[in-house]
Amino acid sequence: MSNTIRWLVLTPLAAVFTVLLFLAMRALISDEFKPQDKGETASFEINPKVEDIKVIERETKVDKVKKVITPPPPPMIERAKADKPTEKIASIEGAVPEFESPKIDASNFKITVSDRDAQPLVRIPPIFPPRFLQGDNSGYCKVRFDVSPEGQPFNVQTTTCTSRQLEGATKKSVQKWKYNPKIVDGRPVSRSGVESTIRFDLQDERGRKLPLPSGY
Repeated sequence: MSNTIRWLVLTPLAAVFTVLLFLAMRALISDEFKPQDKGETASFEINPKVEDIKVIERETKVDKVKKVITPPPPPMIERAKADKPTEKIASIEGAVPEFESPKIDASNFKITVSDRDAQPLVRIPPIFPPRFLQGDNSGYCKVRFDVSPEGQPFNVQTTTCTSRQLEGATKKSVQKWKYNPKIVDGRPVSRSGVESTIRFDLQDERGRKLPLPSGY
């Protein structure tokens, strides 16, 4: 029973689908055929013939080489000829001149070298303490020291300072100095009691030197 109903339903549907397919095919066939435009054809040669390029040659004319006549050599200058010595060299003898050596009195002969005091060669400037740079006054330190025979200061002592902050910087600076040592009888000796003054000058915003503290 179910197969009969299915056949009755599908048969009309198949008939309708067949009719629609037939009408579609007929519509396609009935359209006029329009040929498509042909594209532009391109032509080319497989083995193109290359024309030779003419090379322009430069025409150069070479002048004939002229014959050069070599001038004659200058005349020879006659050289004076020296006469040959008549005596052999071995037969010529020379005499040593005689002279008297000077007599030197050892008791009166002395080589003296002028004495001199210690002389400064190199003076290293001191380093300003940071706290002193923030102050409102300049300063100085008077220092006394000795100079060794090698020219090196030692026993450095400050005698007067406007600020205790300057004592350490002054000593460190003087210890780096270099002197020509004192000379006595041509020999370097120690020099004691050398005095010097080291200034610590400060400036304001206008570049003017600040004064020393009161009492100095």
